[in-house]
Amino acid sequence: MTSSSGDDGLVDLRSDTVTRPTPEMRRAMAEAEVGDDGYGEDPTVAALEAAYAERVGKEAAVFVPSGTMANQIALRLLCPAGSLVVVGRRQHVVLYEAGAAAQNAGVQLHPVDDEDGTFPAEAVLSVRRAVAHHQPAPGLVCVEQTHMPSGGRLWSLAALEELARAADGIPLHMDGARLFNAEVASGVPAAEFAKSATTVMSCLSKGLCAPVGSVLAGPADVIAESRVVRQRLGGAMRQVGVVAAAGLVALGTMVERLAEDHDRARRLATAVAERWPDAGCQPEDVATNIVVFRHADTEALLAHLRLHGVLAGTIAPGVVRLVTHHDVDDHAVEQAAKALAATP
Repeated sequence: MTSSSGDDGLVDLRSDTVTRPTPEMRRAMAEAEVGDDGYGEDPTVAALEAAYAERVGKEAAVFVPSGTMANQIALRLLCPAGSLVVVGRRQHVVLYEAGAAAQNAGVQLHPVDDEDGTFPAEAVLSVRRAVAHHQPAPGLVCVEQTHMPSGGRLWSLAALEELARAADGIPLHMDGARLFNAEVASGVPAAEFAKSATTVMSCLSKGLCAPVGSVLAGPADVIAESRVVRQRLGGAMRQVGVVAAAGLVALGTMVERLAEDHDRARRLATAVAERWPDAGCQPEDVATNIVVFRHADTEALLAHLRLHGVLAGTIAPGVVRLVTHHDVDDHAVEQAAKALAATP
């Protein structure tokens, strides 16, 4: 049984980024063989990059400090400056990266509706047709798998394949921060989801519990260039095998258990739906570890939950998020459900 709360006794449902490394990860970190990754000489980093590349079916991979940096590297490399990035309007790269796409890559985001977590291939075809009418050309298509703001919903394999056909040679980048949640929820291997993408990134520090780091994978020549961009963005690292070791443990031991988080999220979604039937939360739609719902007074709700020992967060005005993870067990979910039910 995992711990139900942090050291302060609170059940922390703000994000799966709050997870703590497991004892196995801590041992691996203490014993990691290291070298200077700036020279490409850290064997543990190399092992992590190779393991991730194989897992997602790509030629090569690069270890970076964060998922945001991985996304920004992909934008810099795949989309010519001044081109359009066709992207869901609520994706992480649009809303939660501090406007980095404009500053770092000089690209123009073309956000399209993604209310259910996806957008149709027609959105790409429409942008391509518009080029003949003096409008900017698309240089990249971005998807988020799973899609956090819609409640961790999945892109289906068929929808991704249709999108790639519509792109017809335009690169596709997959923000797979929670790609392994998609794998576990659907039974579709991560490599199959990533097959249509030129590049794909995943976070190791969310549900997989590593303390820090993400990995970006793609063609060998793109990943070779990405190391230069990583340096330009300030992300070159040295004896980073100390943390890469935890990432290896995360890939090897923490993926399958994500199903537990998904089950617990549905239990929370049921509690939300029972308390607020019109809040837009349908338990049957919760496929992974994220529950989002509307509330008229989020500040009061979060204060109430904290009084009952539960931390929650918001992702937009009037939108609350609850995220299950390794450090939230059945007892914690029960505590949170009772707190939700007792909301005035």
